[in-house]
Amino acid sequence: MHIRFSGDFTVKNPRQDVYTFLTDPDRFCPILPDFKALTKEAADHFTVTLSLGISHIRGDARIKMVLAEATPPTRAAYTGRGDVIGANVTVTAAFDLTDVPAGTRVDWRGEAQIVGRLVSLAGGLLEPLAKKNLMKLIDGLQAALTNDKQPVRS
Repeated sequence: MHIRFSGDFTVKNPRQDVYTFLTDPDRFCPILPDFKALTKEAADHFTVTLSLGISHIRGDARIKMVLAEATPPTRAAYTGRGDVIGANVTVTAAFDLTDVPAGTRVDWRGEAQIVGRLVSLAGGLLEPLAKKNLMKLIDGLQAALTNDKQPVRS
């Protein structure tokens, strides 16, 4: 199953501050929905553990992430592979940052390729859950960057 999402939002923060936040797993990972743990192997390699539940299927997802592209202060892109409750997952997430009069525009894209038993067990629940958690992540990211409790997606 292949899932792809994209969007954008604007924050008042300077582009360099946004870039620094996005490339620091200690700051970025705790806003992931159902975040459980972060283990850093190197400055640009880390493993994030998430606690997931899809209907009656529950367990941990361990994703080994790499900061695959870091172009200060305009672009950050991650790739990852891991095990998610009886399935293998490959993920990518990219953030392009642009100065705008109101601050910084963040154009984001994310993809996940899920293969394994989970796809047949959870079926049609995966994409809506992925979308819900992605929106939580983007809202959390925007709130963390602006200290605003009610972020607005554009």
